[in-house]
Amino acid sequence: MSNVVITGSTKGIGFGLAREFAVRGHNVAIAGRSQSSIDDALQRIGKLPGKVIGNPCDVSDIDQVQALWDKAYNEFGSVDIWINNAGLACTTHKIIEYNNTDVKNMVTTNVLGTINGCQVAGRGMLAANSGKIFNMLGGGSDGSYFAGMGIYGTTKRGLNYLTDAMVKEFKDSNVLIGGIRPGIIITEAVIREAHEDMESFQKSRKVMNILADKVETVAPFLVDGILNLKKSGGEIAWLTGGKIGMRMMFSRFTKQEDKFADFGL
Repeated sequence: MSNVVITGSTKGIGFGLAREFAVRGHNVAIAGRSQSSIDDALQRIGKLPGKVIGNPCDVSDIDQVQALWDKAYNEFGSVDIWINNAGLACTTHKIIEYNNTDVKNMVTTNVLGTINGCQVAGRGMLAANSGKIFNMLGGGSDGSYFAGMGIYGTTKRGLNYLTDAMVKEFKDSNVLIGGIRPGIIITEAVIREAHEDMESFQKSRKVMNILADKVETVAPFLVDGILNLKKSGGEIAWLTGGKIGMRMMFSRFTKQEDKFADFGL
């Protein structure tokens, strides 16, 4: 069984991954910005075969990231898998329309936070000469443009470079580096933005119902890929180009489930 640390895991896909690992008997350390979010997540996870602990962590503060590593290491005896999942997405405005606070928060969380995680986990795993580090990639990381995602996509594009650089810098070790492309996940953040800009959401609702997935649909696939990664530089991609094409084609002949109805949309 593996000992896993996941940043930004009190909700969304991070929480889904944490729960899936624990269901399979792996030990998991979850992290969020506040103790109350940790307590709530631990209560929702409940008692599972794997041990689940939590520690507050603002990933933009490297001392807090180190404290998260230390707690997991001291509790479990090792850290085998580290997933840099913490991220902030604001995706409803053009670049010039975002205020500086939103820009700063996205850059510090998505870029600096992931760098901090790579540094802390990288140092710890090099000392043991074993382990896996995964960066959560996403919209824009491959260079594609999506309306409203100019700032967010820029941060994710940077993570692509960071991940590639980590692969090269760790090539002479037994520490494996990977990327995760989860696709379009229906998370609390997506629902929040939909409620904030219902007009834009309604315009994209049909396509979102075709391409988006719920956390519980995607998490098992991603965990399989994480556990089975044997070579550095690998990517675990859920929503591939081929899958997008197939979904779009079949959507012309089948009635689509309204995946957002359960969320009051």
